[in-house]
Amino acid sequence: SDPPRSPLLEVKGNIELKRPRIKAPSRLPLSGSRLKRRPDQMEDGLEPEKKRTRGLGATTKITTSHPRVPSLTTVPQTQGQTTAQKVSKKTGPRCSTAIATGLKNQKPVPAVPIQKPGTSAVPPMAGGKKPSKRPAWDLKGQLCDLNAELKRCRERTQTLDQENQQLQDQLRDAQQQAKALGTERRTLEGHLAKVQAQAEQGQQELKNLRACVLELEERLSTQEGLVQELQKKQVELQEERRGLTSQLEEKERRLQTSEAALSSSRAEVASLWQETAAQAALLAEREERLHGLEMERRRLHNQLQELKGNIRVFCRVRPVLPGEPTPPPGLLLFPSGPGGPSDPPTRLSLSRSDERRGTLSGAPAPPTRHDFSFDRVFPPGSGQDEVFEEIAMLVQSALDGYPVCIFAYGQTGSGKTFTMEGGPGGDPQLEGLIPRALRHLFSVAQELSGQGWTYSFVASYVEIYNETVRDLLATGTRKGQGGECEIRRAGPGSEELTVTNARYVPVSCEKEVEALLHLARQNRAVARTAQNERSSRSHSVFQLQISGAHSSRGLQCGASLSLVDLAGSERLDPGLALGPGERERLRETQAINSSLSTLGLVIMALSNKESHVPYRNSKLTYLLQNSLGGSAKMLMFVNISPLEENVSESLNSLRFASKVNQCVIGTAQANRK
Repeated sequence: SDPPRSPLLEVKGNIELKRPRIKAPSRLPLSGSRLKRRPDQMEDGLEPEKKRTRGLGATTKITTSHPRVPSLTTVPQTQGQTTAQKVSKKTGPRCSTAIATGLKNQKPVPAVPIQKPGTSAVPPMAGGKKPSKRPAWDLKGQLCDLNAELKRCRERTQTLDQENQQLQDQLRDAQQQAKALGTERRTLEGHLAKVQAQAEQGQQELKNLRACVLELEERLSTQEGLVQELQKKQVELQEERRGLTSQLEEKERRLQTSEAALSSSRAEVASLWQETAAQAALLAEREERLHGLEMERRRLHNQLQELKGNIRVFCRVRPVLPGEPTPPPGLLLFPSGPGGPSDPPTRLSLSRSDERRGTLSGAPAPPTRHDFSFDRVFPPGSGQDEVFEEIAMLVQSALDGYPVCIFAYGQTGSGKTFTMEGGPGGDPQLEGLIPRALRHLFSVAQELSGQGWTYSFVASYVEIYNETVRDLLATGTRKGQGGECEIRRAGPGSEELTVTNARYVPVSCEKEVEALLHLARQNRAVARTAQNERSSRSHSVFQLQISGAHSSRGLQCGASLSLVDLAGSERLDPGLALGPGERERLRETQAINSSLSTLGLVIMALSNKESHVPYRNSKLTYLLQNSLGGSAKMLMFVNISPLEENVSESLNSLRFASKVNQCVIGTAQANRK
């Protein structure tokens, strides 16, 4: 780091910032009498380093402490400080400049001439002539002169020491004064900066004010023009006022007429309010009546379904597919209904020939004819819309709080999956019962919302394969973990059944249902059999939990709609696959036939009012027990093939469906709270 600067150098730097450096000849001040001057007269007198005198064997050197630094006159300290303070108060920020200027204008002190050695100490002659030089042989005289000169030099040296001491005292005073002046200078410079900032701000404000003045002058000129225009308009308005006065008189006359009309209108409004209150009372009465009619509709609807039978059986014959042989005529006949050809068919005749039987003459025996009667028979030409129209009212019963269950029963390849889910390709004409039923429920629920009913729907889709429950809606890592799904009751003492680890998805539109059906088709267990290239080897159960509420009346209802696609009902031999998977196909067929037999036993036990119904003998009947009892409505589709090679299986399916059709479970009861 730099060495610290002495106070005198700081004073020198402060003074030299204000004035150029003056190189004056080095001089020492005279005696004390000549140093007494006015306080404002300050002298510069610095003596450079040099030899002053040369004696006889002794050398005297007089040096200054700081060369090139101006010395101050002997001014008392208090008087100098007072003068500096007065100047600071009067001049303000310019004090430093004034002091520097005063120091600059000081006159240098004339130096005292020093006699050279060897000169005579004799004073000058009275006439102004110098004494004559002593001769060289006058050594004693020269010695006396040198002694006198030495004495004068010593006296001069003593005088210079005293003056030097005075100058040092003055220097200390000047340093203190310079230090005070430096502090005051910095303070004044700060004040000056603030004043300059205020001046700049004032100039900016002045500039803004001038701009405002110009703007106001422009606005004034504009306002003067507007005043002239307003004066013109005032004249026009006065003329217009006279015209409006006449119009006002006319309006007052019309107002009197209107007030008379208003009084009559108020009387009319009062009568209308009374009529509105009467209409509101009538509307409330009609809403009450509408609610009663809705409840009556539900009762009559249920009564109609009961008259048709709580267990109904429909028979559907699929058409012949391309590449299949044409069945012989007379194999399947559809006799007309009781009302003639216009009535939908309810009977079906199946002819079967037995080559092992013959007459005594050796001719083949005539074919055996088997007649069956069902609630409705759909010939091969019946479309999906016609089939759903027959069950639409039954599906709507689920919204009224009645559990509904619809089966599709038949051998492999008879069209069960097509009936329930529809055909591939997304053709609206080929949609099955599941998408059509949910669309119908969404539509009716929207209509009933106008009467105060709100409904929510939750869907699930599982399959029962080899007496194991699998979730068809499983995604990601949960696929194939059907063993984790178990049928359990929803809670202690609850009759509602649920499948653990299965997805229950809330649905509210058709697109959500289509996505669930697409996912279920990918997850369902299928296999190649002798009857079908891709045969469903499991029972698929689509269940829709319906919850309805009428908040204003405090009514609630809940029911489930179960749509079941049963596995193929063929016997072991026809459905047995060839190849290394023969044992697996055999085990699948045994499990399917066992569950279908249990379904028949459950229906028979319900029909015979037996005390024990074997629901637990099969996972299928255990899952659907709430949809099979006396409080439920059940419909079975028996699907048969029109081919002659499937006559035996078709006959078995028709016989099973006829037994079910003869069962009467009882009167269904709505699940209401």
